[in-house]
Amino acid sequence: MLIKKKEIIELSDNIRSAIDGKDIDFRDNREGPFSILRNDINTLVHIKNEQMNSAQLERDLLADYLADISHQLKTPITSMMIMAELLDTAPVDKQKEFIGNIKISLVHMEWLVSTLLKMARLDSGAVDFSRVTIQAGELIKSALKPLGILLDVKNQSVEILNDTELSCDKRWTVEALTNLLKNASEYSPVNSKIYVNSGVNPIYSWISITDSGEGLRKEQYASLFKRFEYSKSEKGYGIGLPLALSIVRGQNGDIEIDGGGHGKGATFSIKFYK
Repeated sequence: MLIKKKEIIELSDNIRSAIDGKDIDFRDNREGPFSILRNDINTLVHIKNEQMNSAQLERDLLADYLADISHQLKTPITSMMIMAELLDTAPVDKQKEFIGNIKISLVHMEWLVSTLLKMARLDSGAVDFSRVTIQAGELIKSALKPLGILLDVKNQSVEILNDTELSCDKRWTVEALTNLLKNASEYSPVNSKIYVNSGVNPIYSWISITDSGEGLRKEQYASLFKRFEYSKSEKGYGIGLPLALSIVRGQNGDIEIDGGGHGKGATFSIKFYK
């Protein structure tokens, strides 16, 4: 095959255009070394574009995280600044109240930042899950430890209906279960029960948490796992359930919802596929 000077100039111009970000198709179906070269260049350009798109997605993700953090921290910080300014002139009983509220805000902020950092690690693929064999009951007992005060205040109890052997990463699964149990507590009335069940079949092992609330509509399902989206009646940051889903999917699993209703609470089931 005779390579013409015109073809070389055209190829050179196209390479420069591709470097500038233009979408150029270098593919050539003819035979010969020049066609092979064009096809190889097309492959390289495709790889470069994929890398650039990936880098842009990472930048967008980082920008979203920064915006989310800024938005979520703005309200408690503003509230604490106002209370701090009022401390000097407030009566003693009000000072104690303001200090107590500031402490509560600080605890919430610490939890928020910690959760966001965990989500960032999961999103970046920096978490290595180590699956072990463990009883569902042991996972639940560990997951309930941070929720003791919340359950006591609402006089709620947790009943384990079946204690099955599961294969999962203990530390991260406990984190996911804590968020699901917290969600169940928030949606259940005082003096109520939260039910935990588990089982195994040839395809997956599972553990479910059922609250004593009014249930969920199917149109609500999708928004539950979107970050920072929550109903107006819910008091929270809207990141507990998305974090739980990221943890479970990182272990080749998923979370399934049964909305319940008609006197039956909602059920969130974690499935770990074999």
